[in-house]
Amino acid sequence: MIELNNTTKLYHNVIGVNDICLKLEPGTYGLLGPNGSGKTTLINLILGQLQPTIGSVRLFGENPWRKSGLLRRVGLCPAMEVTYPRVTGLEWVTYMVQLHGLKLRNAEKLAKQALEIVKLTYAMDRPMRNYSLGMRQRTKIAQAIAHEPELLILDEPFNGLDPIGRYEMTEFLKGWAAKGKSLILASHILHEVEAVHPSFLLISGGRLLASGSPEEVHSILADSPYTLTIRSSAPHQLACLLIQCCDIESVTFTGADSFLISTRAASQVFNQLPSLLAENQISVFEMSSTDDSLKTLFSTLMKIHRGEMNQGIAS
Repeated sequence: MIELNNTTKLYHNVIGVNDICLKLEPGTYGLLGPNGSGKTTLINLILGQLQPTIGSVRLFGENPWRKSGLLRRVGLCPAMEVTYPRVTGLEWVTYMVQLHGLKLRNAEKLAKQALEIVKLTYAMDRPMRNYSLGMRQRTKIAQAIAHEPELLILDEPFNGLDPIGRYEMTEFLKGWAAKGKSLILASHILHEVEAVHPSFLLISGGRLLASGSPEEVHSILADSPYTLTIRSSAPHQLACLLIQCCDIESVTFTGADSFLISTRAASQVFNQLPSLLAENQISVFEMSSTDDSLKTLFSTLMKIHRGEMNQGIAS
């Protein structure tokens, strides 16, 4: 579906994308990276909106540069804001569908169907100046799916959505993937992407740092320095047991039944904990981590790439 060979994009002396080699078969992918990591540049290269400075890009086997016909097979929800104050949602989505070569009557029919899917039928005849940020986001998604593309690319699609809207968006994307259609979901928030169960593409500083399943991504975190908070029926006893069998850097008791541990390899703790609890008849009420975040993940990956950690990378 998509192939990049040594693809680099330079903006004068600034690197947007740095020597990416990637081959994606049809499927569901989460493109994860901090703001400014190169996600949008990579998307624009894939769509032929930018031309690589070095290397090549193929979309459905073709060079997408100035191949507008290829975009009929792709739906894009961009991160940029939509500002057409005197145009209704229906008019705008209809016009966007017409740009793909469809006649007005058919384009309007598809636009209405898409607006119904995103639950915006009730407001489709209102001027977009009266839309909230979440409503404008739904309208952008409607125009991306209205022409029934093979590949849907969403750049920060959860922006502006309330909790109900985020849930509905997640359910829609799960349904899209279940139909066998392809999806690339770009975001800087790990749990939003993870809910769709994609394969991950992790990008930072214009480089593709790692790729793989959610399990492989979490294994990178699990084998890196980690901080865990544990609530237990016997916190002091459990902390002593963990110190004896795991590489624990520090222990801090934070309450009558809770403590915080820092470890160099959380996988040791995860592997040892079940047997320790069973053998000593200790209960754990809650276990959480402040480190299970995108910031920590990319910090770990950058250390691996700089050779500061002896760690394999999912690929």
